Amino acid sequence: MKKTLVFLFVAASVVASFGFETPQDGVAENQKAQLSGFDEVISKNAQQMMENGRQIFRFDTFGSEAFWGDALQLHKAIAGAKNGGVGPGVSPKTALSVGLKVDADALPESLKQQLKEGKVNLDDPATTLALLKLNSILGVTGFFDESGNFRSMGLQCAFCHSTVDDSFAPGIGKRLDGWANRDLNVGAIVSLAPNLIPFTDLLGVDVATLKKVLASWGPGCFDAELDKDGKALRPDGKRACTLIPPALGLAGVNLHTWTGFGSVPYWNAYVAATEMHGSGTFYDARLNNPQQYPVAAKSGSWNTRGVPDKVTSKLAALHFYQLAIPAPKPPDGSFNKGAAERGKEIFNGKGKCSGCHVPPLFTEPGNNLHAPSEVGVDSFQAERSPTHMYRTAPLAGLWSHAKGGFYHDGRFATLQDVVEHYNGLHHLALSESEKAAVVEYLKSL
Repeated sequence: MKKTLVFLFVAASVVASFGFETPQDGVAENQKAQLSGFDEVISKNAQQMMENGRQIFRFDTFGSEAFWGDALQLHKAIAGAKNGGVGPGVSPKTALSVGLKVDADALPESLKQQLKEGKVNLDDPATTLALLKLNSILGVTGFFDESGNFRSMGLQCAFCHSTVDDSFAPGIGKRLDGWANRDLNVGAIVSLAPNLIPFTDLLGVDVATLKKVLASWGPGCFDAELDKDGKALRPDGKRACTLIPPALGLAGVNLHTWTGFGSVPYWNAYVAATEMHGSGTFYDARLNNPQQYPVAAKSGSWNTRGVPDKVTSKLAALHFYQLAIPAPKPPDGSFNKGAAERGKEIFNGKGKCSGCHVPPLFTEPGNNLHAPSEVGVDSFQAERSPTHMYRTAPLAGLWSHAKGGFYHDGRFATLQDVVEHYNGLHHLALSESEKAAVVEYLKSL
């Protein structure tokens, strides 16, 4: 044993004296070297997937212009009668008021200067058309003919799942992909469409009833199950929509959406083909249930087969890009660091929060679903899902989508309310200072 120890000591001394690399150092150096062979193939593929996914997320309509423009004629309401459409039109001020955002990087410097000097008429729908021609309105693509006439429009992923940093002006700034647009009033925007027959025929209601439902949603809320189960309102008369979720911080997370319908690519196909009404394929036999999903069973949307398929070939790159979007770090000064450190201990200990919100994913690895009774809320939204459960939502970047409240329907206005809920549900007996510390920790994630 003594000889062995002496040998190991001498060997370690030789390594230290001559600067031999440890295996870990060698790996680091090897990573810096030029990749070759299949390693290079992987690297190039990853970069190409990233670039393609970003392009798809920001600009691909999946052919949805056939619905939003050609069928609903929404572009005519945006243009207004003076620009070849109908009605008063949608000015930039109106567009911003319903949560649409403008990408400042897509604006020419000359236009930015004019905006700063107040020389641009933000009350004129013609200005909105000019912004569409610049492809600067997040999530909306305008289609113009050779004469510059607005002939149709389509939607993109960025419509609901991107916002801006307001660095130029409120509603105008640099893109923040993956962030939930909690200012977006989808219901108000859809209500502007001159032709709502595709919706009224599907749901079997008149226009007035449809508009009442759309008006109930408000900013940051959308009902992605209405066209499947026809449940326009909750039994208590409150809105049935759910808050627009973020599309960031999802790497390593199993199920997407509030009730865990499926994975990220599942939901991308669901939305692209059945909510955005693009031309693509979506299949889920669970939705062919006339008791739970009478509208989907009748319409056949559970087995959508758009021709040509403009969705399926894009799902891989879109998924790749979304998984690459990290949860944003909270701004400096937005939380108390000392209190957050104490809150972390409580979160992982007495508060029992980490039992479900497992760090660093802050959701369970695996099948991250829970019965409504476990969450301590009613089952209405869970029963609209094939899972009949609620997903454990990841918490990283929580601060970036706090507007509109917390939980699937915003029932808890503040994080303090959420902590109070679980403190009572699980009989944690947290003191006021402990609850406050947990709140600071949640704000720090």
